[in-house]
Amino acid sequence: MPFAFDFDWKHRILRVHLRGHVSDEQLREFYPAGFKIAFRMQPLAGLIDTREVTLFRVLPETVRLLAKSAPMIPDPKLVRVAIAPKPEVYGMMRMFELHGEATRPNFYVVREEREAWAILGIQNPRFDPLDLE
Repeated sequence: MPFAFDFDWKHRILRVHLRGHVSDEQLREFYPAGFKIAFRMQPLAGLIDTREVTLFRVLPETVRLLAKSAPMIPDPKLVRVAIAPKPEVYGMMRMFELHGEATRPNFYVVREEREAWAILGIQNPRFDPLDLE
């Protein structure tokens, strides 16, 4: 599976790791799973970590479609950060940011983990794995 979820209980941050080969189909599968986890955990922030993505084969149309759909974390005031060091993933995450800014005004795309922690205003987060069930 090209995605896994974990949670920082102290800061209530839901993180998803995208890894390996990520395709349109897999990204569309990840989205409903994220809704279920977000509903269950009630996070105060979200983080997408793409540092382990080795191949990103996602069409711009898929990114735009997901950006226009309802956010996994419904509260628009909550911060969401994407860590995307690879240029092709960074570009797609920026596209997601721009097309989704009406419902996700606090979505940021960064290249390094330390930038994400600065935006979230935390140090030394501790994440525990979550089951998709």
